[in-house]
Amino acid sequence: MSVDIRHQRIFVAGHRGMVGQAIVRRLQKMGYTQVVTRSHAELDLTRQAEVESFFAQEHIQAVILAAAKVGGIYANATYPAEFILQNLQIACNVVSASHQAGVQRLLFLGSSCIYPKIAQQPLTEAALLTGVLEPTNEPYAMAKIAGIKLCESFNRQYGRDYRSVMPTNLYGPGDNFHPDNSHVVPALLRRFHDAVQAGDAQVVVWGSGTPKREFLHVDDMAAASVFVHELDGVTYRANTTPMLSHINVGIGVDCTIRELALTVAKVTGFQGEVVFDVTKPDGTPRKLMDVSRLTAMGWQASIGLEDGLRDTYAWFLAHQGKFRSK
Repeated sequence: MSVDIRHQRIFVAGHRGMVGQAIVRRLQKMGYTQVVTRSHAELDLTRQAEVESFFAQEHIQAVILAAAKVGGIYANATYPAEFILQNLQIACNVVSASHQAGVQRLLFLGSSCIYPKIAQQPLTEAALLTGVLEPTNEPYAMAKIAGIKLCESFNRQYGRDYRSVMPTNLYGPGDNFHPDNSHVVPALLRRFHDAVQAGDAQVVVWGSGTPKREFLHVDDMAAASVFVHELDGVTYRANTTPMLSHINVGIGVDCTIRELALTVAKVTGFQGEVVFDVTKPDGTPRKLMDVSRLTAMGWQASIGLEDGLRDTYAWFLAHQGKFRSK
């Protein structure tokens, strides 16, 4: 790490999202003195001219690209053109403008959905482009894969230091607790919370409860992102290759949906019966990231699932006015 990296003007794109918020908190905690942010209203990352003008005017020296158009299965299925187009535009505009402005170091945030639907577990970085993607989010995944290759191409041709990290399933403060389109952790926290408030004797969870998933607290993701951003080039290059440069970020262990649900019940204080509806679909049996590459570089997750769920639930309780019932 260079002496002055924490005093560079670092642009965090997507600072209002769950991950972006956590990254800004982490940077500030670690003493970064010039964190630059812009809302969508202030800077539309899909507009090339706007992005190039911003970089020229703000003298940006480093970038963490956490901005993306995201959504659940329904949104991905309904608006595939928007998902691939806008995410490609964001990646192309920010990476290209960074290069034009002389930014030497950039960190691109992707997703575990870049990996094939059917792949050996745990998922290694080498699994990229070895099989067919999950159809429900293929457009989004393709844009993220393109972002990785965009970074690698600028590295190879221009000697830039543009890195990529691929997180597993994330949860934490700032998550989406909407009753209709939230992911599994906030959905379960909301469901069990509502059951406690209503005095319900039973909570029904879809599926058999046997599928296994890996969950990473967003503050761990932020810590890993800043760690990779700061990592010296020798260590980074020793653990990656020019055309396989992305790094998995996860906790390295998974749990069953049953274990997750029972832990959520404990955290929310639900004392009734937890029932699993086996008539509902289970989804992929297992999805676990191989994090040995990141571990070899010197970073490991530190927030356990129960502690992370308690932290997330506390945030929900403090902000539940934002999440009205249906």
